[in-house]
Amino acid sequence: MTSPNPAAKRSLAQRISGERIVLALAAPVLAVLLSVAICSVLLATSGKNPFDAWNVMITFATKSDGQVLILNRSTTYYLAAAAAAFGFRMNLFNIGVEGQYKVAALFAAYIGAQVDLPSFIQIPLLLVTAMVVGGLYASIAGLLKVYRGVSEVISTIMLNSIAVAIIGLLLVPGIFAPQVSSTSNSIQTNPVSQSSHFFGIETAGGTLWGFLFIAVLVGVVFQFVLTRTRFGFDLRATGRSESAATASGVNVKRMVVISMASSGAIAGLIGLPELLQNSYYFGQSFQPGLGFLGISIALLGRNSPIGMAFAALLFAFLDTTGAQLPLQGGFPSEIVAVMQGTIVICVVVAYELVRRYGLKRQQQKVGAQLAAQAAATEKKEVSA
Repeated sequence: MTSPNPAAKRSLAQRISGERIVLALAAPVLAVLLSVAICSVLLATSGKNPFDAWNVMITFATKSDGQVLILNRSTTYYLAAAAAAFGFRMNLFNIGVEGQYKVAALFAAYIGAQVDLPSFIQIPLLLVTAMVVGGLYASIAGLLKVYRGVSEVISTIMLNSIAVAIIGLLLVPGIFAPQVSSTSNSIQTNPVSQSSHFFGIETAGGTLWGFLFIAVLVGVVFQFVLTRTRFGFDLRATGRSESAATASGVNVKRMVVISMASSGAIAGLIGLPELLQNSYYFGQSFQPGLGFLGISIALLGRNSPIGMAFAALLFAFLDTTGAQLPLQGGFPSEIVAVMQGTIVICVVVAYELVRRYGLKRQQQKVGAQLAAQAAATEKKEVSA
């Protein structure tokens, strides 16, 4: 029986070393602390006690109803982050998540209102519909990049505007919306059928959305595909170096289109928790801004499923508890938007600081190892 390779054992020990874990956590923690400090200074400058504001937020988060609201909102935020992160891992910037999930939710709402099948057929039908619509809409940017060299940043931003126009065109009386009476200014689809309602879990703090399990499943599949499949390896390889991926036999053009379509398919799920568990219809003011918020959460979570989960919980905590600030103490609700913005800025700075520190530490270790080897060689020569 052969003994384990010492080099392999050292490599494993290095991978799970405490220092690597600390460095991985340092950037997001530092970003959050910097953001809290900046917002505290702003609150103090405006004449408000920052400790009272944080106390209001933390107190509400410890209540059962606050916890349910945070979990429900983080479910949607996590899906938005996963959609953006999938493109980021391919080095593609899918800025069009905003338009993709809205178009997907519109079609899912329309079909949900027109079709009434048993729940075990109806709900998967709506999930597939949303993912197909989102994927097809996102693939337009991938095709433009592959065959016309159009930057996905520009094309997806333009597709966001086009999505607004598409929704405005379809969400009118007689097409996707019912006939609206002259006394009502609301334009929306018919409510989805009862069989379209996703299950929820009744708790002391309210109904916990069952879509939370879909979000967990998306995270598990996300991690499995990227780390345990050939497609995931090709995707990561292409994102790091297209020329190297091409040399190894990867079809880069196909990977770009598939990656954009996959990102859009995940984006198609973003609006479904609200559609199937809360509002049950698609209207003109249907959950705006989730696509851009997902980019921030993906950035904070470093595009990893676990990191994005914590980031989604943090942003959901800020949004949910921040709504209590004007109600309890007259604090400005804008402080939440300021904190979210400063977190995004600080995380970029913190990642760069941590990266430079980690590189410096690695250089120091390599230098120490080379010095030790040189000393051992010199000692052998002297003894010889």
